[in-house]
Amino acid sequence: MRGTARWTERLEAALGRMWWQPRHTLGAWLLLPLSAVFGALSAARRLGYRRGWLRTHRAGVPVIVVGNLVVGGAGKTPTVIALVHALQRRGWHPGVISRGHGRDEGRARAVQPQSPAAQVGDEALLISRRGGVPVWVARKRPQAADALCTAHPEVDILVADDGLQHLALSRDAEVVVFDERGAGNGWLLPAGPLRQPLPSPKPGHMPAHSVVLYNAPRPSTPLPGFLADRTLGSLLPLASWWQGSPADPQAWQRFGGRELLAAAGIAAPQRFFSMLRERGLHIRTLPLPDHFDFATLPWDADEADVVVTEKDAVKLPRVLRGDTRVWVATLDCVLPDELVTAVLSQLPAPSAHES
Repeated sequence: MRGTARWTERLEAALGRMWWQPRHTLGAWLLLPLSAVFGALSAARRLGYRRGWLRTHRAGVPVIVVGNLVVGGAGKTPTVIALVHALQRRGWHPGVISRGHGRDEGRARAVQPQSPAAQVGDEALLISRRGGVPVWVARKRPQAADALCTAHPEVDILVADDGLQHLALSRDAEVVVFDERGAGNGWLLPAGPLRQPLPSPKPGHMPAHSVVLYNAPRPSTPLPGFLADRTLGSLLPLASWWQGSPADPQAWQRFGGRELLAAAGIAAPQRFFSMLRERGLHIRTLPLPDHFDFATLPWDADEADVVVTEKDAVKLPRVLRGDTRVWVATLDCVLPDELVTAVLSQLPAPSAHES
C-alpha cells in the first residue's frame, strides 16, 4: 500500500510540473487527445443539464457554489468561511454543504466541531470550526442540502464548498476561485489542470451568475474579478487551537531567530511557506501531499517546533506524544464588499435579510 501511495505521489508531482507552467510540454501534447475526449464528455454532460435531459435538484433556499475551474486547491475553504461571515453580517443565516473529501460513507451526516476528520473530511471540519454554522456532508450534494435544511429550518441560504462541476444541484450564484497559478497551461485534464474550459474574458462569455475571486496579490487569468485579502492571523499551540482559544497577534514575535519546521499537506504548500516567511519566521519546509492524513507523523521525533496549517491541525490529535511542540497558523480571509454585493445581486430578492 505504501508503495502505491508513493507512486501516486510521484505521478501527481509529475503532472503538477507539467500543468502549472505557461508553456506546453511534450507530455502535455501527448495527453492532448485524452483532453479532447474529456472535454467532449464534459460538454455533453453540461448540455444534458441545460436541456433538462438530466435532472437538477432545487433546494428550498438560495444556493451559492464556491469552486474552481482547476484541480486541486485554490483557496476554496478560506473563501467559504469568509463568505459565511460576510453573509451573516448582511443578515443571512447560512449553512454549508460539502462532499467531505476522503469519506468512505455516502449518506448525509452533520459535521460537529469535534467530529473526526476521517468521518466528515478535513475541509468540512475546518469550516464547521471556523464558520460556526451548520455543516452537512454527503456524497450527493442535493442530499446534503435537503438534510441540512430539514435539520435547521432557520437556515435561509446555502454555501456549497466545491461543487462547481456538480450540476445536479441548482445554484443561484457561483464564486470561481483562482490562486497565483491561474489556469496553468490552459488545457483540460489530463494535459492541463482545467476541469472545464476557461471562459473568454469578453463580455457575455462568463456565466451571468458567476463572479471571479483571486486568492492572490493580483489577477492570474484574463478574467475580470476581485482580490481577496489573505493574512496569517495568529500562531497557537495545537491544544489551544483545539480548545478554541482566542488569537494572540503577538505570538509571532516569541520565536525571534529560532528555526521551526513548517509542514503543510495542502495543494500549494509553497504559498503557506511564503506567508510564514513574510511573518518573519525562520523555517525549514516539509511539503506533504494534499489531504495528508497524519496517520503517522511525518517529522522526526526529536523535532523541537513544528508549525502547520489549520487544515492539517484538524487531523492531528489534541495532544501529541513526545516533546515536539506543534503550532497552528490561523488564516484570515477577507472578501471585498463589492464581491459580496455582486454575489447577492444574483439571489432572489430577500424578505428580511437586511442588517
